[in-house]
Amino acid sequence: METLFGPGAEGEPEAVAAGAPLAVRIRPRTLGELVGQGHLLAAGSALRTAVETGEPHSAILYGPPGSGKTTLARIIAGTSDAAFEEESAVNAGKAEVRAVIERARERRRANGRRTVLFLDEIHRFNKAQQDALLPAVEEGLVTLIGATTENPYFEVNSALLSRCQIYELRELGADDVEALLRRALTDAERGIADPPEIEGEALELLAARSGGDARTALGALERAVEVARASGHRVDVPTAEDALQRKAVSYDREGDRHYDYISAWIKATRGSDADASLYYLAVMLEGGEDPRFIARRMVILASEDVGNADPQALAVATAAAAAVDRVGLPECALNLAQAAAYLALAPKSNASTTAISAATRHVREHGAKLPPAYLRDAHYRGAKALGRGEGYVYPHDQPGGVADQPLLPPELAGVRFYEPIDRGFEARLRERIEKLRRRFGG
Repeated sequence: METLFGPGAEGEPEAVAAGAPLAVRIRPRTLGELVGQGHLLAAGSALRTAVETGEPHSAILYGPPGSGKTTLARIIAGTSDAAFEEESAVNAGKAEVRAVIERARERRRANGRRTVLFLDEIHRFNKAQQDALLPAVEEGLVTLIGATTENPYFEVNSALLSRCQIYELRELGADDVEALLRRALTDAERGIADPPEIEGEALELLAARSGGDARTALGALERAVEVARASGHRVDVPTAEDALQRKAVSYDREGDRHYDYISAWIKATRGSDADASLYYLAVMLEGGEDPRFIARRMVILASEDVGNADPQALAVATAAAAAVDRVGLPECALNLAQAAAYLALAPKSNASTTAISAATRHVREHGAKLPPAYLRDAHYRGAKALGRGEGYVYPHDQPGGVADQPLLPPELAGVRFYEPIDRGFEARLRERIEKLRRRFGG
């Protein structure tokens, strides 16, 4: 079986058409031709063993575009003696799935032959569609190989996940992509026959700026060659840049990259790296993230990670959020950038976060204790008869504006939740709270 492109008669793969795009023609056919993913295909690994023995198991291949998910799936299917069925979740529904399962059942009944079902973009299947696959996968009627750019733990139901091995493919490195480009230029049969002269820097640019997406790089190479042939010139850097154009940011605001980049932004900002904070902010904005979502996270971080070490941080973040609503994109990117830089460089304290967590935990474990009677509401009829408010000491009438009167429920005497740190403005709060505790014996 020379190439695998799509299901033909009786579930057999079709040969690649001569006029297919370069990325399809040059697609690796064996593990020896595959580039990258060494972490999955090391000698003795489960995936490599499955390929070499021709005994595939159900799996989900998860990784960025152009990393080789479809290629690997076809290599797996091509090394087994199973019939090969291919569907895209973009177009297929429950009817198509049932038809595949019925054909698989007929093959097993007729000659015992297995069926490998390659389901591209499996994350686009809803729960009902995924459930339709479950019995066939569970009984081994079909070996499912799903491909997805989205985190399967978010997009694939747990029952189906439990019956599949998850393999995460990594973005191809520039060296890997360049190796594929050079192969396309030297393989006259499947690649570019009689290619024009190509500058080394142009090839490196295509590899470096493709973002690890082999399809993007190969498509740009094919366009660059067409332009060079038409003009009678070699492929130089300007030609390569024109063919590649601007790389679209690989970002899905509804998928796991949305979570990955906001997580990276939070951790970079918490870690006081302004450059990293601004970089991840730029990725999110370029990828089409809702700036209001980013602003909300800034407001949260201002209290969660900066806190009273710099109380102004909350004001800055809140002002940025208001600016997003008033100004909108693209200009509000400036407001978000200002806030990101400020939050990154502000002194950090999670003392308030720790304090509310500790207080909440205490309430959940021990219940809500009533406040002392002198703190309770005394503004209704009959309150005085119940002793509400009786004995309350008004702090403004006391020296220093602080009264020597316990304010926690009696059962919590001596319990402490808030412990200011010794950084930024919170260091001054620490001095004050220690002074007050010493004064009142706390």
